[in-house]
Order: sequence, then structure tokens, then C-alpha cells
Amino acid sequence: MERQRWATRIGLILAMAGNAVGLGNFLRFPVQAAKHGGGAFMIPYFISFLLLGIPLMWVEWAIGRYGGVRGHGTAPGIFSLLTKNKIIKYIGGIGVIGPILIVIYYMYIESWTLGYAILSIFGKFPRVTDFKGANFEEILKPFGNFLINYIGEGNFLIKPNPLAYLFFLITLFLNIYIIGRGVARGIEAVAKLLMPLLFLFALILVIRIFTLGAPVHPDSNALRGLSYLWEPDFSKLFNLNVWLSAAGQIFFTLSIGMGAIMAYASYLREKDDIALSGLTTASTNEFAEVILGGSIAIPAAIIFFGYHNAEKIANAGAFSLGFISMPAIFSYIPFGNFFGFLWFSLLFFAGITSSLALTQPAMAFLEDELKIERKKAAIIIGIFIFLSSHIPIFIKDALDELDFWMATFFITLFALIQLIVFFWIFDSKKAWEEIKKGAEINIPKIFYFIIKYITPLILISIFLGWFIQSGWKNMISGSPGKWIARIYIIIVLIFMGILINISSKRKEK
Repeated sequence: MERQRWATRIGLILAMAGNAVGLGNFLRFPVQAAKHGGGAFMIPYFISFLLLGIPLMWVEWAIGRYGGVRGHGTAPGIFSLLTKNKIIKYIGGIGVIGPILIVIYYMYIESWTLGYAILSIFGKFPRVTDFKGANFEEILKPFGNFLINYIGEGNFLIKPNPLAYLFFLITLFLNIYIIGRGVARGIEAVAKLLMPLLFLFALILVIRIFTLGAPVHPDSNALRGLSYLWEPDFSKLFNLNVWLSAAGQIFFTLSIGMGAIMAYASYLREKDDIALSGLTTASTNEFAEVILGGSIAIPAAIIFFGYHNAEKIANAGAFSLGFISMPAIFSYIPFGNFFGFLWFSLLFFAGITSSLALTQPAMAFLEDELKIERKKAAIIIGIFIFLSSHIPIFIKDALDELDFWMATFFITLFALIQLIVFFWIFDSKKAWEEIKKGAEINIPKIFYFIIKYITPLILISIFLGWFIQSGWKNMISGSPGKWIARIYIIIVLIFMGILINISSKRKEK
């Protein structure tokens, strides 16, 4: 059977952009920037974008296209084409397990946004009658309690609200239904619909934030909100954690090292452009993150809570900013239910386009390596996600632990492995020619040097810096929930190795 292909160029770019544009653009980025020096954070951020983001984006596109024209869409199969070393394909299993284990908790958070969008339009949140003179903690307390009651709490076992569980099931069904329809009829069709809506909703919200009129606090306005992110505190540039956080944000926001880009690129034709397409995708994501993501939640919080209180909210985390302070603001302004619906719908659109991309590597593995028909593969993946998701849903600390290992440790490790396999084991000159094949722009030769030497050195430095600073502590300590998550990761990795072995034996026969 002929391998699926993208139907249109714009569909490919929108799907790739949907992969990159996710919850991290609108929730994680403003918090990371605010916590790590504002404008000073943007210096290592853009350096990481040039030296890590763009090079690794091109590498993953090239590896995916190279494998796809030869019938493979995931790292185990593609790595076996790039090198004769039989161990490498097992290591490539990280590129399948990593994204699907991110999905089992990412999809649950994604379902919160769907639930909150529906609750917003029906006006089910608490209401704020007056911001002036009130203690911001007292204002936010009912909204914090609402979130806790929605997702549940407990010392070990969490008891989520049945409504939250229902919206999770709806979100899971939507994802599996779309992924089961295929690349062109499912993923691409959804991207063409949701990505324009995402940008439209974001622009409406930005305009609304900047036309709120007189601020609640006299020292605060929308422009002051922007300055919170862009005024540099250069003293923080000497803090290694700022550089690690900036690099981590680039990885997270571009979906580098997750295997999703590789899987999507595998549905390209041999001479389809990846140079301009990859750059366009990355630039679209940066516009969504820096321009739109930085112009909604933080400026709104500063207008209503004041500069210093907004800083405390941002330091409390992305959920505090997106799911607590924003509903409080929307409950106060005219037509707040409608704007709350737009905000959480925007987050849901960003979430579902990313979760589809993160699910695709596992789908491609079942199809390409185990020869399972797509709809059956979708059902298998759906059952796996459904069962596995109960760990982060019901066990305290499991979600955070899965996020640490999958979205911090393994994505950095897998990005480094891809570079080594493609540019050092395969052949750097062949790899460079593969990147340039069909290119609609001239890639500066300096990027050959960057990809081969600078990018891997930075990745190794990130690993060492992370391990020395906090990594070893995270590995040896933890609550029962964290250990359950770690054991589950090990079990899934072993199972992945068994599946790769089965696939190899079938090919040998």
C-alpha cells in the first residue's frame, strides 16, 4: 500500500505549526520569561533559537523525509537505515515512547481547556465585583478552589471532578477519531480549520487586553505589562539556570526531540522543500509565542493585579496564570463569558493540534514497522492512552514526574542522539546534502558548522549543567507517586524494545 502524503503545502505548514504551537506558547512562555529576567531571558532565548531551534528543526525534517521515502516514519526504522549498528534502533525507541508518554498527561491538561471553555460560556465560574482596594489573594482564592475542585486533590490518590473526567474522555475520543482518519483527511484537515481560528482568537484577545481603558492599578497598564517581559535584568544572564530555561523553552515550544517533527516530515516526497518550510514553521511558532503569547496573560494580570502581584502570580506557575487569574479577570469585564470562552478555546485548539502530532509517532510505528492498519492502530493507541492516563489523573505527583522525564530529560537526550546518528555516524556531508535537497532558499554554509559542532556541544553542556545543578537530586528522591511514574516509564521502554525486536525479526524473515 502506498504511503500517505500531505495533500497541500499550506496544510503541511499549518500542521507542523500546529505541532509547535501548543499550550506552552500561551501559558509556559510568559511565565518562563517573567521568572528569568524578562528581556534578559530573551537574549539566551533567541541565541538558543538560532543555534539549537533552527538547526535541530532542519535535522528532524531531513531525517523524517529520508526515512519516509523509504517506508519508515519513526526513529527505530529510520536509524536502521542510517547505520548498520543494531543497538541504535532500540535507542530510537525513545522517539516513539517519549511523545506518547507526554500525550498521556498533556491530553488531560488539554481537556481542562475544553471543560473551562464550556464552563465559561455558561458562566459557571465565581465572579469578582470589584478589584480596587481588594487583596489579590482573596480575589483569586475562589478561582483557585474552583480549579482544585475540578482536577481534584489528595495525599496520594486524587479524586477528580466527574465533569473533568468526562471532558477528558471527550478530548481523547476527538484525538483518536482525527488521528484515525489519516494524515491528509484527519491531521491536515483539522490544522487548516483550527490554526486560522487560533490566530484569530489570539488577535481578538490581544486587542481586548490593550483596549481595556484605565487600569485598575494606577501604576499598571498594557504597555507596562509588555515591559514586564522585555525590560532586561542583565544580572540574571550570569545565572546558568536562565540559559538552561531558555534552551528548554525552545525545545518545548518547537517540539524538538519529541519525534513528532520526524513523523510528520516522513509524509513528504523525496524532493519536497524542507529548508523554507521548516523556517516558516519555526517563524510562525515564534510569532504565536513571543508576539501573541507574551501579550495576553501577563499584561492582563498586571492591569488588574498590579506589577508586583502579577509577578507573584507568574512565579506560582502557568496554571495559576492561565486557569486562575484569567477567569477572575474575565468574570469582571463586560462580555467576560465570551472572552473567557475565546481564551480557553484558543488553548484547546493549541493543545489538540499538538497532541495529534505527539500521537503520530506511535501511529507511524504501528503502521510502518508492525504493518497494522491505521484504524486498528488508532484504536490500540486510544486504549493505551486511556489506560495510561489514569496514572497522572489519579496519582499525586505522577504528572509532574512524567513531565520532567519526558519533556525535559528525554527530549534533550533524543535531540542529541539524532544529531550524532545523522551528522556523525551516517555522514555529515550526506546529511547536509539531504537538508539542502529541494531547498527553495539557500541555507548559509555556516549552519553546517553549527549543526555538526556547535549544536551538539551546547546540548552536551545543557545535560552536564542540568545534571550538576538539579538532575541528580531528581533521580534519587521523590514521593510514591513519582516512583510509580518512573517504574511505569521503565516498563513502557522495555515493552517498546520488545516491539522493535518483533519488527526486526519479521523483516529478517
